[in-house]
Amino acid sequence: MSGAYDDRDGTIWMDGAMVPWRDAKVHILTHAMHYASSVFEGERAYNGKIFRSRDHSERLHKSANYIDFQIPWTVDEIEGAKQQVLRAERLSDGYVRAVAWRGAGEDMGVASARNPVHLAIAAWEWGAYYGDAKTKGAKLDISKWKRPSPETIPCHAKAAGLYMICTMSKHAAEAKGCSDAMMFDYRGYVAEATGANIFFVKDGEVHTPTPDCFLNGLTRQTVITRLQEKGIKVIERHIMPDELEGFEQCWLTGTAAEVTPVGQIGDYNFEVGAMARDIAEDYEKLVRA
Repeated sequence: MSGAYDDRDGTIWMDGAMVPWRDAKVHILTHAMHYASSVFEGERAYNGKIFRSRDHSERLHKSANYIDFQIPWTVDEIEGAKQQVLRAERLSDGYVRAVAWRGAGEDMGVASARNPVHLAIAAWEWGAYYGDAKTKGAKLDISKWKRPSPETIPCHAKAAGLYMICTMSKHAAEAKGCSDAMMFDYRGYVAEATGANIFFVKDGEVHTPTPDCFLNGLTRQTVITRLQEKGIKVIERHIMPDELEGFEQCWLTGTAAEVTPVGQIGDYNFEVGAMARDIAEDYEKLVRA
């Protein structure tokens, strides 16, 4: 599938019905467009099966609750709708996007309790998020924006508004010839990339930031479990910027990123080493099992 995302053949599940792709639209006064009252999930299907599908659907419900609305479809109904979309699009391997939002209604201000909540699910073919970085290692910029304090945002929601600084950071990174940007948090600790969690290797041990002000990704959780099953020590902790110089390897994890080695962050270089390659291969086997 190619072309602009609003001009494609196919169908999208919208509020319980399969709608022609080009007709899946919302009104200009949709609350989510003006006030970011939207949550979403990015999921990948492998061999016709969405990896950790139910976990994604459950998190979609939790994210909506974090930003104060209820999705009027159950987890089971969402699971069925995702399978319906995959069948309609004849996708074995693909990317699935579920999104829920407050629509247009009686309220058109910050408050929106009387507006209806909608849900849509689309799926399409999508390859490697960072191109050839899986073999060469991604190149990351260091963002000027920081992940905010959990006292200022619902940081554990996968909510659209929280990605505003991620979009700006990624644009700035791409302008410098980088694939992505690494972000610090409000305290100055290493946090994550714009849409992926981050891991480092030193002396055979794995270090990863504590997800206390950003999303604890499902892929992150999966990778930690796999490493521990292999007998590799994983240390979740706060990581200072000056520690980057001492790490030997680095990789990113996320549904879109999968497991992608990192070769450079700013002026710091990393080896695309055996552990990074091994966990990437292990993850690939796991999702296709």
